[in-house]
Amino acid sequence: MNPYISLAILVAYFGMLITVSIYTSRGADTNTFFTANRQSPWYLVAFGMIGTSLSGVTFVSVPGAVVNIQFSYFQVVIGYILGYLVIGTVLMPLYYRLNLISIYSYLEQRFGFWSYKTGSGFFLLSRTVGSAVRLYVAAQVLQLALFKPLGIPFEVAVAITIFLIWIYTFKGGVKTIIVTDTLQTFFLITAVILTIMLVSSELNLDGFGDIWNRVQTSGYSKIFYWDTNDPKNFFKQFFAGVFIAIVMTGLDQDLMQKNLTCKNIGEAQKNMFWFTIVLVIVNFLFLSLGALLYVYAEAQGIPAPAKSDDFYPMLALNHLGLVVGITFLLGITAATYASSDSALTALTTAFCIDFMNIEKRPEEQRSTIKFWVHVGFSVVFYLVILIFNKLNSKEVITAVFDLAGYTYGPLLGLFSFGAFLKRPVKDKWVPLVCILAPIITYIINDHSAEWFNGYKFGFERLIINGLITFIGLWLLHDPKAKRYTPNPLVR
Repeated sequence: MNPYISLAILVAYFGMLITVSIYTSRGADTNTFFTANRQSPWYLVAFGMIGTSLSGVTFVSVPGAVVNIQFSYFQVVIGYILGYLVIGTVLMPLYYRLNLISIYSYLEQRFGFWSYKTGSGFFLLSRTVGSAVRLYVAAQVLQLALFKPLGIPFEVAVAITIFLIWIYTFKGGVKTIIVTDTLQTFFLITAVILTIMLVSSELNLDGFGDIWNRVQTSGYSKIFYWDTNDPKNFFKQFFAGVFIAIVMTGLDQDLMQKNLTCKNIGEAQKNMFWFTIVLVIVNFLFLSLGALLYVYAEAQGIPAPAKSDDFYPMLALNHLGLVVGITFLLGITAATYASSDSALTALTTAFCIDFMNIEKRPEEQRSTIKFWVHVGFSVVFYLVILIFNKLNSKEVITAVFDLAGYTYGPLLGLFSFGAFLKRPVKDKWVPLVCILAPIITYIINDHSAEWFNGYKFGFERLIINGLITFIGLWLLHDPKAKRYTPNPLVR
């Protein structure tokens, strides 16, 4: 694709986002940045969360990974449904009752100071690394389609990419993101549907029935796997999906911050219900797109690249024509920026609330601290992306979930123990438990085939990690402390 066409698309796209930012940030203060003054319409939150949840990783990696995993990823998606049910019925009522800005402040009420800081610290680590990986996907694509043909090195391209995010989020924060993510989700979904239609036309498929029959006969559409030693086993994938949804949505400040901008718990739960339905459908569309792309490549004799993450971008930008190329660029840009902009805001919020005690300061100080923390996390994003670019050799989606299995596990253990048990713990030892749990999980995972008769762990590492944390907290019982009783005055 002509790089100047790509440049024009990027300029127009960010012109739109900056225009929205100017409108939504009028009269904004730090309360607007952190909570959108709790006035967000539930339907905007629900639709915008689709783009945040999917990100550029899903947009590129899921279609490409179909050649290796077929539709087995949909087993994880089925697990999401139960996970989101837990979020809507257990976690969200808790957050609204306590009137939280940072969801990790619950841990201070439940366990104490050190548990609170540990939980927020693990979120900062998890989301910084995870979002940087997601942003890395878009940076690679934009480098291929735009910056490299213009002679701009990858390091400069990444800096430009992050600066564009910063420029439209630094003032309005989550209020701006609610609107921009809605627009970006629209572009993302439009891109995948339009690409399916255009590829189907190239394959002479007429209507939904023809498309579905071709997907089913492609050899890529197998969903369910029952071999217990297979990492794609249904029960492994399903329960991993349940817990991935709980920790990467319900225990994640990023997505929960958006839910907490709804007017009340009823609207927030309505948002979660419709978000779940649309997310399942969109993930199935991505898998179907992957199958159709491989069918097209085989029919045209186009060899697949060595890295499956490069497959969809290669076809879209070099083989499927200008319309698909433009559609792809809009989709990958929308998917990645919808995820990254809200992550940057959530990281800023968590650090300001949990470590800077910003809510206790006057507005002028709050605004200054928020500004510099926002800048700081932008710089961290930049550095992590460059490091990941040097070290990563796996499919990006696998790398993200590998990291999540180790960094989100302690959060799963902390919140589940706190929500289901009233047992007090020795707070000062909680950080040690949360550090040891991922280390023990890594050792178990590394020796799983040797110790468990050939059994290899997949995404369920997250569950093991959370369980080890849960057991560790149980062993930290403090017999001298009173059992936890929620404050009846908090609503």
